[in-house]
Amino acid sequence: MAEKKALSSKVIPWKVRISLSFLRGLTDFSRRSDGTVNRRLMNLFESAVKVPPQSGKGIAVSDITIDSTRNLWFRLFHPTDVSDDLKLPVLVFFHGGGFTWFSPDVKPYDAMCRQFAQRIPAIVVSVNYRLTPEYHFPAQYDDGFDTLKFLDQKFFDSFPTNANLSQCFLAGDSAGGNIAHHVARRFAEAEREFSNIKVVGLIAIQPYFGGEERTDSEIQLKGVPLISVERSDWHWKVFVPEGANRDHEAVNIFGPKSDDISGLKNFPSTLVFVGGSDPLKDWQKCYFHGLKRSGKEAQLIEYPNAFHAFYIFPEIPEASLLLTEVTVFINNNGGTTK
Repeated sequence: MAEKKALSSKVIPWKVRISLSFLRGLTDFSRRSDGTVNRRLMNLFESAVKVPPQSGKGIAVSDITIDSTRNLWFRLFHPTDVSDDLKLPVLVFFHGGGFTWFSPDVKPYDAMCRQFAQRIPAIVVSVNYRLTPEYHFPAQYDDGFDTLKFLDQKFFDSFPTNANLSQCFLAGDSAGGNIAHHVARRFAEAEREFSNIKVVGLIAIQPYFGGEERTDSEIQLKGVPLISVERSDWHWKVFVPEGANRDHEAVNIFGPKSDDISGLKNFPSTLVFVGGSDPLKDWQKCYFHGLKRSGKEAQLIEYPNAFHAFYIFPEIPEASLLLTEVTVFINNNGGTTK
């Protein structure tokens, strides 16, 4: 698979602009120069946009606890308007937010995962992982990998009987895309430890990668919605171990300190989404090309005018296009079976 550029809208609706400005201002105000955050302020905002696990309209929703001591849980989305004899793929999703913000029960991610569950259709597992700066690397990857182990053992009573764990896809947006990659790599290295799960696909939606080098897009795309070099640098600083820089293996995937994945024969087929107005786009393209150089199957879809996190706004045409592309990718890699 190769690169593909999709049609893209140029105008951002004014309501979306207001939402982006508010979110940018709130997260900027909550970040402190000493590497801490005003969690109380963010909690007030997030509490206002959280939604309960309400079932209805052809979907059952529930929250499942994996480990209460580290607040590791997931929101489960189970389509109920499909034939009982159909086996549905399992999509394990990691939300974005610079490793620092949000959870599966905030409205944008709840709505996004409902769309995935109904449109594909699929069993969707949206993971609540530990956040920075309270928890650094590799806590987020540990939580993702432990979620796979929990699913593999089917440790909860409401596990959907039509979930096909042999058709498991990892997905994430922004920081969640970074997590999805590293969890996929860990799984590929330890697949023999699993009895039921087989990861067959990886969906990286504007994944959050970086490095010490400043790319052209980081330098040139200033004043665009949501992402800036300064914000990005802050999030990397509170994520990597003390003393590490942005060439750490978690950040610069194919950099000087990265792990070689060319020998991982079972690394999954990968779909990478890039936005033309995203300062991170050069790193995302480097990720795609790095996968190809490593002998991995990968596809790149670019929306030329899309900004970072466009997909959480249904008003943006590319959001619907992305849902369609994800559905096609999953169905082309197994998808729903009888």
